[in-house]
Amino acid sequence: MNLKGLILSGGTGTRLRPITHTSAKQLVPVANKPVLFYAIEALKNAGITDIGIIVGDTAAEIESAAGDGSRWGVRITYIPQEAPLGLAHAVLTAEEYLGEDSFVMYLGDNLLRDGIEGLVESFVKNEPDALILLQEVPNPEAYGVAECRGDTVVRLVEKPAEPKSNLALVGIYMFTPLIHQCAKEIKPSARGELEITDAIQRLIDEGKQVDAHVVHGWWKDTGKLEDMLEANRLILDALEGEIRGEVADSEIHGRVIVEEGARVSSCTIRGPVIIGKDAVVHDSYIGPYTSIDCEVEIRNSEIEHSIILAQSKVIDLRRRMEGSLIGRNVRILRLDHKPEAYRFMLGDNSWIGIV
Repeated sequence: MNLKGLILSGGTGTRLRPITHTSAKQLVPVANKPVLFYAIEALKNAGITDIGIIVGDTAAEIESAAGDGSRWGVRITYIPQEAPLGLAHAVLTAEEYLGEDSFVMYLGDNLLRDGIEGLVESFVKNEPDALILLQEVPNPEAYGVAECRGDTVVRLVEKPAEPKSNLALVGIYMFTPLIHQCAKEIKPSARGELEITDAIQRLIDEGKQVDAHVVHGWWKDTGKLEDMLEANRLILDALEGEIRGEVADSEIHGRVIVEEGARVSSCTIRGPVIIGKDAVVHDSYIGPYTSIDCEVEIRNSEIEHSIILAQSKVIDLRRRMEGSLIGRNVRILRLDHKPEAYRFMLGDNSWIGIV
């Protein structure tokens, strides 16, 4: 069976605004690596080297970041989608590229701890018409939900008001070419999208074999701030510490990565933490589950459980910053003006919490 990969990166990322006003949500880094790159690596590790990426308004940025795929040893083809009109619409958009090949569809803002190598092997060996990944969740009404009989899926419902199970669809699917015809036969849902759940249900109604695999390791959809921070925590938890930059007069506790060109001085760093290339961290406390991207400058501040993107500055904060996602080239400074006051310049959909 010849397998291709299809990564969906055409969404607008409204739940991560204002970060996504200026950056594709799939390129927001987790542990200093864009989320999209984890998807590419997962497909490559499963032996899939022909990968199509569905792109929308952020196509130029995504293509600039991922290139032709040669750094991973894969071949990337970019497939424009007119608008994010549903996952089944994305499948139809990619039909010419996919041809008669079976494929793995991977949502570009999803992370799966254990990869997909074993799942791809199962798909190739057992040859179902589709294989979907499921995970037990506490709020199934927010997801596509599956009802199963053993390892066979008997019914799928998108965001049901009264879920019949707590098994939610993980954003990774495996299909044979039969899915194309099913996607053509469904109608848009109430929200105006062609739902992949409806296309898979069509397969089931036609008596085709749709297998399920329940994921027991972690899976994260990084579409919201809290999920992004949790994904950052989970990935940092799995990293080994390594000091490749310069560390002086500092206490380093636990697993800490200091990348090439980074300079850490007069600090206390409690891992897991990653400090990116050419970052400067001075006279500061950096607490667990913090990712500091390249060329960031942090002085006289305390930061914990946060993501700071490239070329930003955090200087002279009087209180600890925690649970935060700071975009690129942001300045957070303490000004010595009197009278003391807060001063903000914020874009649309910004959010500030002062505690």
